[in-house]
Amino acid sequence: MLMPNNAISTDVVIIGAGPVGLFAVFELGLHDMEAHVVDILDKPGGQCAELYPEKPIYDIPAYPVISGQELTDRLLEQIKPFNPTFHFNQMVEGLERLPDGGFRVTTDQGQVLEAKLVVIAAGGGSFQPKRPPFPAIEDFEEKSVHYAVRRMEDFRDKNVVIVGGGDSALDWTLSLQPVVRNLTLVHRRDSFRAAPDSVNKMKALVEAGEMELRLGQVAALKGEGGVLEAITVRGADDSTTEIACDRLLPFFGLTMKLGPVANWGLNLHENLIPVDTEKFETSEPGIFAIGDINWYPGKLKLILSGFHEAALMSQAAFRIVYPDKRLVFQYTTSSTSLQKKLGVT
Repeated sequence: MLMPNNAISTDVVIIGAGPVGLFAVFELGLHDMEAHVVDILDKPGGQCAELYPEKPIYDIPAYPVISGQELTDRLLEQIKPFNPTFHFNQMVEGLERLPDGGFRVTTDQGQVLEAKLVVIAAGGGSFQPKRPPFPAIEDFEEKSVHYAVRRMEDFRDKNVVIVGGGDSALDWTLSLQPVVRNLTLVHRRDSFRAAPDSVNKMKALVEAGEMELRLGQVAALKGEGGVLEAITVRGADDSTTEIACDRLLPFFGLTMKLGPVANWGLNLHENLIPVDTEKFETSEPGIFAIGDINWYPGKLKLILSGFHEAALMSQAAFRIVYPDKRLVFQYTTSSTSLQKKLGVT
């Protein structure tokens, strides 16, 4: 099989530039493996950078609190010594096995990568916010209706309505309340799926008169040219209330789709990829899956779990890339060779 003229040869192709994909670059680099990273977004960070760059994350070891963007920035700083190549705004469409056992990866932009192994770190696959069934909502999207908060400053001194009862809705209620002019949380019932502590803090703000909580459902949006002026909320008793609104944030969850991954011949479990817990290899030898996209008994969808999976994956990857070399386990704190790779000696 001839190599296409534009094909790039590398050790590993990582699909997904979220936190777990970025940390995989680090673990592979410690073992002298070069990585190319493909992501459908226009920048690294995955959901952390795209959906909640300013949202605080509380369960990253050694960081009592860190934003999604700061976590991304620090991971990028950590992998600088290994100089990975990123291919943004591209989706992997084709994956085929080569005669030598390696893989040819093709993107929708025509980029061809040939590697000895492939690591799928694509989170939940391609993701998009669920559009709520509000009349004519598409007329206001990107101008007054937003499905993510990328910059809190864009909401300063605005009349903001948040719709939803899950963690995202409550988290952004608490984060935006000190910034906006008026904030109203709308939920269909007085029962929330969010963390109890967040719900208690929200209700304390309501009691203090610092925000409003309206029970009901959004029945209409009022405005022209994509500029929202007010929304109408219908209560359980069928009464309606109009609320002044410059910005509407509906949090109705995400729709996750595996996309082309579903057609790669991998065994799937409820739209996730089963892996072993020794190497995090899939049903196809040489294809690994780490992070939220994989499944195994006891799986926890946490970033720190993905970091652990990346470390074990890299051990197995070394044996594929360097079949004639012996893998020597070393600690970065004491290994001068690893410290030299990191540029800290």
